[in-house]
Amino acid sequence: MDSELSEFRRRLDAAQKVVVFTGAGISTESGIPDFRSPGGIWNKMKPIYFQDFVASEEARVEAWRRKFDSDPVMRAAAPNRGHRAVARLVADGKVTHVVTQNIDGLHQASGIPEHKVIELHGNSTYAHCLDCQRRYELEAIRPGFEASGKSPRCDECGGYVKTATVAFGQSMPPAAMIRAEEAILACDLCLVAGSSLVVYPAAGFPELAKRRGAGLVILNREPTDMDPIADLVLHREIGDTLGSVVGNN
Repeated sequence: MDSELSEFRRRLDAAQKVVVFTGAGISTESGIPDFRSPGGIWNKMKPIYFQDFVASEEARVEAWRRKFDSDPVMRAAAPNRGHRAVARLVADGKVTHVVTQNIDGLHQASGIPEHKVIELHGNSTYAHCLDCQRRYELEAIRPGFEASGKSPRCDECGGYVKTATVAFGQSMPPAAMIRAEEAILACDLCLVAGSSLVVYPAAGFPELAKRRGAGLVILNREPTDMDPIADLVLHREIGDTLGSVVGNN
């Protein structure tokens, strides 16, 4: 193990309450495309804003068409070595929470209990009614959408059904934001794994941890604007680095 990884291991060993903050970089290694980085999906396809989704049936239909077109990629993805390393740290009691910008559900699929994962941008593996919050599984929605060509509506209240993600222009989920802040304020080390730290307000949490006295380790393939304030920066592959330090396959 080289000196950089040894220092990473030392900081993990010394910490008692670690919060792992993850972004797209941990999931691209599972084959999930990055949305926001150069060459990502939003550079090739204009995003559908929340206000347009609510106002326009055409926008709702297009949003669902895109979702079902991309769903095979999401369904084929499995937790990689990085996800498994984080799951082991949670199971060992080292990591109290995983705060994630990702919407793929791979942290839960890796074995991390639902209550330990805080999803700042929601979850794309299911849908819910925007009015009454009733949950809908995607498999239950798809046949009706493909048969009618119309966007799904809630069986209970008639509201619009949307994937349980935070769209552009949509408010961040208050409960998740509160839980993330509480976890960050209680941690003694924040480990950023695979986030470029440019999407706010989510990216403000690692900065808050550092400002309140916690250590900050950034593991990302590319430099971030927060590298200068971090205690340790590793520009490496996410899965192999975490796997090597944690000791998992």
